[in-house]
Amino acid sequence: HKNLVRLVEAVSQLPTTLVIAGQWDTRFPQAQQRAEELKANVRFIGRVDDADLPSLYSACDAFVFPSLYEGFGLPPLEAMACGAPVVCSNTSSLPEVVGDAALLVNPRDVNEIANAIARVLNDSTLHDELRAKSLARAAQFSWERAARETLAVYHSLTH
Repeated sequence: HKNLVRLVEAVSQLPTTLVIAGQWDTRFPQAQQRAEELKANVRFIGRVDDADLPSLYSACDAFVFPSLYEGFGLPPLEAMACGAPVVCSNTSSLPEVVGDAALLVNPRDVNEIANAIARVLNDSTLHDELRAKSLARAAQFSWERAARETLAVYHSLTH
């Protein structure tokens, strides 16, 4: 929830709309409260069906994922597969997953997040470059490849 608060604070500095999708946990109202305090242009749209996610990813000007802790980093990879320019954390597995196809930011630095979003929104060359790199990077991943690599790691640990 602190990640979302920082994202709301970053976007409040920009003339853009932030759309936050996902099931909302009412135990953590801080991001919504902060959006109201800052009068930020934020829309909380709730849970999105898996079948509708590609449309959302494809339509966005930037997919921003300031996660502090992430396993494999599937949401940014899904967004990349739809050609979304990605801004994500420079922590956990995310740099390895996104490679050079995303702008990496310190997820604890509101200004760094805001500056990266602004770069994507204001620099059409960068925006188009990130879209192309996103598609190319996502194409390097497949469930078959992931299964083969997981199996290889399993075999290396058991032999």
